[in-house]
Amino acid sequence: MLENDLIITKFLDQYETQLTTADVAALTCLFDMGDNDLLDVLLGRKELEGVYNTPDIQRLVKQMREL
Repeated sequence: MLENDLIITKFLDQYETQLTTADVAALTCLFDMGDNDLLDVLLGRKELEGVYNTPDIQRLVKQMREL
């Protein structure tokens, strides 16, 4: 989804060189989420649930929301 791509690209442009192995694993997990659910999470319309509700993913989503 284009909206997700724009948010994620902006995030990677800013943080790519600072990502840890744990960050990459968290992003990989986050990318398994459906496009509409991911957009809702990134826009703050929905909170993380289940396997996606981890400290690493929460931190990355917070950073993406702040961009």
